[in-house]
Amino acid sequence: MTLAFLNLTWQVLADAVALGSIYALMAVGIGLVFGVLRLVNFAYGQLVMAGAYSLALASQWEWPVWQGILLCFAVVIALSLLMERLVFRPLRGHSPAVMLAATFAIAFLLQSIALLKFGSLGKIAGSLAYLQQPVTVHGVDIRKITIVATVVAVVCLLLLVLLLERTTVGLQMRAAALDFGTARQLGVRANRVIACAVLLSGALAAVVAVMLTVQTPLVTPDFALNDTIVVLAGVVVGGLNRLVPATLGGFAIGFVSGLLGGALPSDQSQYLPSFLFGAVILVLLVRPGGLFTRSGGAVERV
Repeated sequence: MTLAFLNLTWQVLADAVALGSIYALMAVGIGLVFGVLRLVNFAYGQLVMAGAYSLALASQWEWPVWQGILLCFAVVIALSLLMERLVFRPLRGHSPAVMLAATFAIAFLLQSIALLKFGSLGKIAGSLAYLQQPVTVHGVDIRKITIVATVVAVVCLLLLVLLLERTTVGLQMRAAALDFGTARQLGVRANRVIACAVLLSGALAAVVAVMLTVQTPLVTPDFALNDTIVVLAGVVVGGLNRLVPATLGGFAIGFVSGLLGGALPSDQSQYLPSFLFGAVILVLLVRPGGLFTRSGGAVERV
């Protein structure tokens, strides 16, 4: 079955939804850290890369799938907390430019370590390769990873909303995002709130690593680097200052990327970034504050 619009198949449309869901999770992870620390973490892609290498090593060691996933979460969350404790916390009082430069340094450091340790050829994370097999849904063949990625993204986002809305830590994170100084004066523990935001961001990065390694099993030192750049553009397009618009921006740019990737002929796929970032520039010229934000007025960021 083929869609009339752009001659796209239902499989391409489903894959675009799955890619948008994965990018939405990345956008949430980036948005959480920005909401509390006012920091765009450019090292987020390297956290995903570290999780992907963990899955590749677990596959090489012939570990069960669940052990590989646990290793992925442990490595990514540990790196996230170390990053917060050793870099973000000492630099918290400095200018945003200083912290931004620090995230660039961390990103290139982790990428260089991976290059020295594993080389440029990469490793294969094949434990979840069976998720690439199709299943038939109403007569349409859809890959299992497409369904899994969409369901996992929806569940993670719902759990995150419940945490932010229904728990004390979540309320403190939202208060800190609105006005960190006032929140501290009212008794909110800065270190606790920031650590929780970084931990949640790391957990989401681990989920993204699992999903991306199914779609791209070859793990190299620049794994997820291009995805992170695209998601950052989507977060800005959606609205960097608020979590929900940032998430919608991440989903939108992932969905559009998936559609364009399916619409363009294989010999013209190299033009995809040009179309994508050209559209980003046009959107920002029209809505510099974000496509999914309301103009004017105070807004809640988390």
